[in-house]
Amino acid sequence: MKQNQHQENPKTSSKRSRPGQSSIDIFAAQCDKCFKWRVIDTEEEFEEIRSRVDEEPFSCDKRHNKSCEDPADVEYDSTRIWVIDKPNLPKTPQGFKRSLVLRKDYSKFDTYYITPNGKKLRTRNEIASFLKENPTYESQGVSLSDFDFSSPKIMEDTIPENVIRKGSASGAGNSNKKLKQS
Repeated sequence: MKQNQHQENPKTSSKRSRPGQSSIDIFAAQCDKCFKWRVIDTEEEFEEIRSRVDEEPFSCDKRHNKSCEDPADVEYDSTRIWVIDKPNLPKTPQGFKRSLVLRKDYSKFDTYYITPNGKKLRTRNEIASFLKENPTYESQGVSLSDFDFSSPKIMEDTIPENVIRKGSASGAGNSNKKLKQS
């Protein structure tokens, strides 16, 4: 995969992990100028970058003591599973947690939201019901539009060869505005 296919895209990577469990171990964003990968310290910081990537592309100089002259923090390779998240997804509301779970056949991630009281919400309808039952969140500005169940695209070239796949997702091509998240 050519690096220039990934320009303007904050991304995250995940280590080869246990399918069926939340599996993000590294958040990373690719510099819009030099295309090097920079590790992002927290999920919250990554979500902030991802939520504004079209209006404010990521670059090395946004990292403390980093420039395009420095070596990449992490390299895109098959030592870990890489996925592309959509750009401009809303930041997860404070107190909630966005959880991504890799399916056993590596076909996709399932997206869930965990409420501040620990309840797992699997659909927009469940979110709407939760907000209706807990109006204090709506009074704090939390709305249904703050939740997006889009699942990141798994980069096929980083899936282990020994994985038995149900069906094939190999027809998915690369498009310009993408974000990596896993």
